[in-house]
Amino acid sequence: MNIVCLLGSPRSRGNSTAIARHFCETAEKKGASIQSFSLNKLNYRGCQACMTCKTKLDRCVLKDDLTEVLDAIRDADVLVMATPVYYGEVSSQMKGFIDRTFSYLVPDYTTNPVPSRLKPGKRLVFIQTQGQPDEKQFADIFPRYDYFFNWYGFMDNCLIRGCGLMTDGEAQARSEIMVDAEKTADMLVQKT
Repeated sequence: MNIVCLLGSPRSRGNSTAIARHFCETAEKKGASIQSFSLNKLNYRGCQACMTCKTKLDRCVLKDDLTEVLDAIRDADVLVMATPVYYGEVSSQMKGFIDRTFSYLVPDYTTNPVPSRLKPGKRLVFIQTQGQPDEKQFADIFPRYDYFFNWYGFMDNCLIRGCGLMTDGEAQARSEIMVDAEKTADMLVQKT
């Protein structure tokens, strides 16, 4: 099993990163191959709305640090996207990546029964952390991105969520979150 992990936090010791690393360590112990990218360390631009990926190429025309990430996901079985919530949304680092995934859609994606250029059957593990302890707040984030990644052929996607996490290190102290990460990794690796 090939897993690509995207760390969307600008903090290298942030809570979403800690949960993602725990997930990946568990999966790796079970035999998965892990490729991890810290988006904040990469130099890339968001989608330029040039439509080249719909008219001249079958991939994004931009050549930057995100090119390797987008290519790695083509070969992945599982994509892990870990992000803190900033102003009610994924981090800007993660949003820039998500916008570039537009290149995965075929030109006639709005009417094509197979709208994605990716091999179907990939899985998404979405890790979301937030300082807000109220679970009702920002509960709309995962369903919104799950909808778009379903277009790409991702199925049976999972959410690992930590609420009320403000300070680095708090996620590691919340055993229920770390156990959720372990169980999710175990379940995904066993399915292959």
